[in-house]
Amino acid sequence: MSSSVIPGLEHLAAASASATGGSADPSADAAARAAALLDGLNGPQRDAVVHAGAPLLVVAGAGSGKTRVLTRRIAWLVGERKAHPGSILAITFTNKAAAEMKERVEELVGRRARIMWVSTFHSSCVRILRKEIERLGFSSSFSIYDAADSQRLMTLVLGDLELDPKRYQPRAVLAWVSNAKNELKDPETARAEASNGVEEAYASAYVEYQRRLRDANALDFDDLIMTTVHLFGAYPEVREVYRRRFRHVLVDEYQDTNHAQYALIHQLCADDPEGARDTGGSGGERVEPSELMVVGDADQSIYAFRGANIRNILDFEQDFPNATTILLEQNYRSTQTILTAANAVIDHNEGRKPKRLWSDAGDGEPIVGYVADDEHDEARFVADEIDKLGDDHGVRPADVAVFYRTNAQSRVFEEIFVRVGMPYKVVGGVRFYERKEVRDALAYLRLLANPADEISLRRIVNTPKRGIGDRAQACVAALAQREGTTYWEALRVAHRADGIATRSLNAIRAFVEVVEELLQMVEADERPDVILEAALDRSGYLTDLEDSDDPQDHTRVENLAELVAVAREFADDPQAGPSADPSDVEAGVVTPGLGDFLERVALVADADQIPDDDGADGVVTLMTLHTAKGLEFPVVFLTGLEDGVFPHMRTLGDRKEIEEERRLAYVGLTRARERLYISRAVVRSAWGAPSHNPASRFLDELPVDLVQWRRTAAAMTSWRRPDLSSSSPAVGGGGAGGGGLGAPTAAGRRNFSAAAARADASAKSKKNRPVPNLDPGDRVVHDAFGMGTVVSVEGAAEKAVASIDFGSQGVKRLLLRYAPVEKL
Repeated sequence: MSSSVIPGLEHLAAASASATGGSADPSADAAARAAALLDGLNGPQRDAVVHAGAPLLVVAGAGSGKTRVLTRRIAWLVGERKAHPGSILAITFTNKAAAEMKERVEELVGRRARIMWVSTFHSSCVRILRKEIERLGFSSSFSIYDAADSQRLMTLVLGDLELDPKRYQPRAVLAWVSNAKNELKDPETARAEASNGVEEAYASAYVEYQRRLRDANALDFDDLIMTTVHLFGAYPEVREVYRRRFRHVLVDEYQDTNHAQYALIHQLCADDPEGARDTGGSGGERVEPSELMVVGDADQSIYAFRGANIRNILDFEQDFPNATTILLEQNYRSTQTILTAANAVIDHNEGRKPKRLWSDAGDGEPIVGYVADDEHDEARFVADEIDKLGDDHGVRPADVAVFYRTNAQSRVFEEIFVRVGMPYKVVGGVRFYERKEVRDALAYLRLLANPADEISLRRIVNTPKRGIGDRAQACVAALAQREGTTYWEALRVAHRADGIATRSLNAIRAFVEVVEELLQMVEADERPDVILEAALDRSGYLTDLEDSDDPQDHTRVENLAELVAVAREFADDPQAGPSADPSDVEAGVVTPGLGDFLERVALVADADQIPDDDGADGVVTLMTLHTAKGLEFPVVFLTGLEDGVFPHMRTLGDRKEIEEERRLAYVGLTRARERLYISRAVVRSAWGAPSHNPASRFLDELPVDLVQWRRTAAAMTSWRRPDLSSSSPAVGGGGAGGGGLGAPTAAGRRNFSAAAARADASAKSKKNRPVPNLDPGDRVVHDAFGMGTVVSVEGAAEKAVASIDFGSQGVKRLLLRYAPVEKL
């Protein structure tokens, strides 16, 4: 039993201690242990923990203690129902959540919890594929391509297919391919279903992309799940092995599963896996279905853009006709005021299952609202309020989060926070593993783990520069294609390449010699940190940075030192990476290797990198609403609440997408524990020109008696265009005019200032002109943007808002009361 005990659960440790102390009444000890596991749970939570038999759907509202339920249920299965820990598969959506859950279960039931599979979908599939993928013609040492690797490969594919890069952008093609994979469509199926020329081109790129992945013995992220599902379909006997092994399957955040993840769960848990939607496969001896428990909340389904299908949770009882549903509605996080507001907003979504969050924590503080002149005034209000909360209520920066809809909105908060000395950290910027020097170092390791990985090899073959230029690389690529071999094998026989220069050939031989030395270390099962240090040293990469006069290169050296430290910490950790079966690790059969380290790095998600407290008071956390999922903070600022910002411009006019945005608002509101602030700007800069956005429709859905407006639109005293040339802050807050932008940015220097000035002058000279009556299709002229065509119109009279396509200027959303627009 772990020596540490979860705060508030000391009784569990005491019960365990008494149970192992040789009591004269074992039955009394067993009863005490069972009671301890259920202690502190409310009725529905207790029902979920002890449920047995039929599939179980736990509808867990925000802050309703679902992690406690999952943890206690696993402990109940092991301790009271005598389930073997190795028969439990628990799926979470981040590695961080998986590690925390495993740690908490171990504190309840002891070291035997270590042999459970508690991991993400991707990690579980990697573990299965490492053992089984050779049946599909891959080597078990396959590489995992992340988004950047996939984009680099797709760029090469589109070039080979001679597709116009302006029309067929790698990111767009990859998004289409990702959607196909999430729907379990292989390249041939996608090609057969292509309905127009663009989709046919995309499908051709998909075919070639998959061929290149196979040649490189690599899978991308979406392949991990799709390939596992196809493996189970093609080899029913393999599927049955895992159906027999996992007798208890628990899935967290079920509302965020996509079709491929749904199919995987069906293959493992459905009474008739062949009846699952599009899962494929046939035959195989029937195995009794595993006990399935899924936990989720349809009101928090916010990842449709990643392929998540809200129908998976809404139709659970249809997919599993004998299912039981338990609602967790008591919230342990937020005040009742915050919950009432969140309930009021989400109630506007149609077709949802009724659920009313409630709390016994009392009403708490009212929600504070603020209407800013512009985005700088909004950011100044947030900074001032955080400062006041610290002075008046002891709130630390670490207690505060600022949420926004898109990453671009963080810039103005950073600018103001730097100016006033507010400590902060942006989550979702250039993350550690995305830095160039870190990606270069990892490319060396990935080449060593899988020499067929052409993308990683091409990245570092001339990094640092060693005289193997583009021409030499093209000669080697031509040799590889001519002889039907990998790029690495072609490098080893580069003397057979046509047209290659002697100098380049000598450089290639030196590079090959270094790589072969490092490969010997891999074959000898050397530790990942030792291999990494050797690769950085023998390749000349570290020396190149250390000899540089560029001060940024010294920071890069520090980042590489951090990466070595991460690898060393991993190698010292007795718990291996995703590909190792926990029972093998616990038995000492395997030790963490290079492949395990690369997997752990590859499978790190955004949410795994949320900052811990930095120093005594920590830092304010800035993040998008999508990243905020699953987190909580004592104080939350929900900013940018304007139609066209949040809800996002591209969702307007589409009911389903507006409902997804409303779920996102619900997530944002329910992250707050004690204090919630909501804010919007009347004027917001877009491409250097002012954009007048109406209040978000979500603000109208909040009960008026719950919001204490610190400032409203009526307090606007100036419609002055922010002075892009000024580096001095304008007066904000308290009713003063819109502020300046501070020092002009690169975008500001390209700032369309002439157009902005014309718009300002026009607006000032025509204050009293009537609101134009527009309909879709009308042609208009704007003083700044020129000729345009009306796309859609919402509202009427002074509240009328038009979306107008101005051609090269793009689609602008304008509040007609103020926009200098005339109908032609």
